[in-house]
Amino acid sequence: MDFMSLNSLETGVPAKGLVHSVETCGTVDGPGIRYIVFLSGCSLRCKYCHNPDTSFVRRGKEMTAEEVLADIERYAGFLKGSGGGVTLSGGDPLFQIEFSREILNGCKKLGLHTALDTSGALGAEADEAYLSLVDLVLLDIKAGVPASYRATTGGDLEPTLEFARRLGKMDKKVWLRYVLVPALTDNEENVKRVAEFASALGNIERVDVLPFHKIGAYKWKELGLKDPLAETPEPTSEAVARAKAIFSAAGFSCVK
Repeated sequence: MDFMSLNSLETGVPAKGLVHSVETCGTVDGPGIRYIVFLSGCSLRCKYCHNPDTSFVRRGKEMTAEEVLADIERYAGFLKGSGGGVTLSGGDPLFQIEFSREILNGCKKLGLHTALDTSGALGAEADEAYLSLVDLVLLDIKAGVPASYRATTGGDLEPTLEFARRLGKMDKKVWLRYVLVPALTDNEENVKRVAEFASALGNIERVDVLPFHKIGAYKWKELGLKDPLAETPEPTSEAVARAKAIFSAAGFSCVK
């Protein structure tokens, strides 16, 4: 079944999708305490992915948006009280565009703050009506040099940049995330290009420089896949400080 093709607004049939997992007390993917829905499916194949088990749409539990929202509603009061809300992550929620649209729409009806955690690679799929349901975008720009972006993700950088420009024109709130990977995304030119690009947008509320880690390394083995960064070390504190300094020079105060 092609979950991206399901459109309940046109067919009257509730959109179905694949949910990999949920986290009910997230504290890093948006303000306050978050209910995080990890959706299966992603168009990129990032070498540093710590959720490779969400990369393919066939992995996950088939659910309707109504089923997801029924569980979210159980936590709605708690989420509101914490100043939090719901974050759609993955994978990439834009891979299941109509399913994620229905969840976002339901969250707004519940009066909940919404966040979209995405690479922006599929940003063209998100129309204005979709983005009107999103209060905050957690945008992962994975590299600033096109060749480095392709080497890191297998995809093209420009769709993400175009999505970011759209968000800037809309004045949509964005938290920018940059994962620092030794010998892949940590060189000065990559970081500087992202920082300079972001500084021109005018809508970046915060920047998180996220050091590459090995937490999800076991998942590659469980999936029978070769971990492309098995021999790559985590970045040094000095390397992280250098990256933060570049963003600072562009006018950002890095939260992480």
